[in-house]
Amino acid sequence: MAKKYFIKTFGCQMNERDSETIAGMLSDMGYEEADRKEDADLVVINTCSVRDNADKRFFGTLGQLKSIKERRPDFLVALCGCMMQQERVRKDIERKYPWVDMVIGTHNIHQFPATLERTVEKNSEEACEREKDTADRFPEKQNHRYKKDHTLMEVYDEAGPIVEGLPQKRLYRHKAFVNIMYGCDNFCTYCIVPYTRGRERSRKPEDILEEIRRLTEDGVKEVTLLGQNVNSYRSGDTDFPGLLRKVHETDLARIRFMTSHPKDVSPGLIEVIRGCPKVCDQIHLPVQAGSDRILERMNRKYTAARYKRLAEDIRKAREGVCISTDIIVGFPGETEEDFKATLDLCREVRFDSAFTFIYSPRPGTPAASYGDMIPDEVKHERFNRLVEIINETQRESSMRLLGTDCEVLVDGPSKTDPHVYTGRTSSFKVVDFRWEGQKGLSPRGDEAEDIVGRMVRVRITQCRTFNLWGELL
Repeated sequence: MAKKYFIKTFGCQMNERDSETIAGMLSDMGYEEADRKEDADLVVINTCSVRDNADKRFFGTLGQLKSIKERRPDFLVALCGCMMQQERVRKDIERKYPWVDMVIGTHNIHQFPATLERTVEKNSEEACEREKDTADRFPEKQNHRYKKDHTLMEVYDEAGPIVEGLPQKRLYRHKAFVNIMYGCDNFCTYCIVPYTRGRERSRKPEDILEEIRRLTEDGVKEVTLLGQNVNSYRSGDTDFPGLLRKVHETDLARIRFMTSHPKDVSPGLIEVIRGCPKVCDQIHLPVQAGSDRILERMNRKYTAARYKRLAEDIRKAREGVCISTDIIVGFPGETEEDFKATLDLCREVRFDSAFTFIYSPRPGTPAASYGDMIPDEVKHERFNRLVEIINETQRESSMRLLGTDCEVLVDGPSKTDPHVYTGRTSSFKVVDFRWEGQKGLSPRGDEAEDIVGRMVRVRITQCRTFNLWGELL
């Protein structure tokens, strides 16, 4: 019987893409995916360091695995992702979580299979030994069987050359993530990513295009080009607008990209948005704050006025384009005046959606040492005021689509109703609609799954808070 794996992913799309790579490598090793961690022989947790909430959720999940390890000594726990690049976290893992078998870093994810094989061998040799060192590790389980040595750790401090050709097990057959670069050179004062993902490294355009060619042959219609800052992509003479034009010439139907740093949005990128229809009607452009003083403290390298001009230029370039953003509330030293500047910017730009976050210090970043932290009650009060404005502009954005016909790429059926299907518009709006396999929409007329991965026309009949409801045409 094949062994089973379960992967829990925290964090950004880069982590999701890494998890797809790990799943692909495990499939090549003969593992099968489990629906629940309790049914798996191996649980992989892909961690995120960006915010405190992800840390807490990770440690909560890790704690749940202790009881499984106690019952099943052959059960394996593997950790990867950005948190594992931090020495303080690795020391905590060794000291407080002895049921972890394997730790691997972000720079050597390609070595996951070899490291896992060593872990399996080590665990098999030691699982048969009872009672040794148990008093120190599990005093309440004197008869417990498990490994006697420390966790196997394979973490590189620096990134090496980009490894191409790694397998991928995608969540969707019809859409995929494609990394175009790794790392970040921006060093925003609140962000740990440059320290965990390393400096910027761009893939060669021919490698990216070859990956996309293989994906389209496998039925992929939409790709999301990924990078911590895609706008700073450069390989030889190819910059990011040039890469987008090359990708636009492939057989893809849709092209998305994230994340775009406002300081690097060029006139060339604006022209691509204007002239390349396969590029989706959506751009994610994190503003983080509307106060120039706070933006400078964050080391963002643009002003609020510059950001507003960019948003205006983007909307002039493409009618109906949606702009989403990230906003941090309660950054150290943020005054009420600073926060009101953020609210004013949101009212002026009218974001179509936004990810809003309460600032949490990240150990190792400059902002974590700032002495003027904002009290929690103030941060939460400001957060609620911000969310009110974002909800208002998000509703306005959705209402503009009421009564219109939208092209929707279908992702699949609802988990609660097999006759309700979900997909996304080019502007990334979620659209739900009913479909029961009507004749004419399926080659065989009666198999609802044939609609998954197809472009369909949906007339929007209702606007809800976080999604749209429509009628399939």
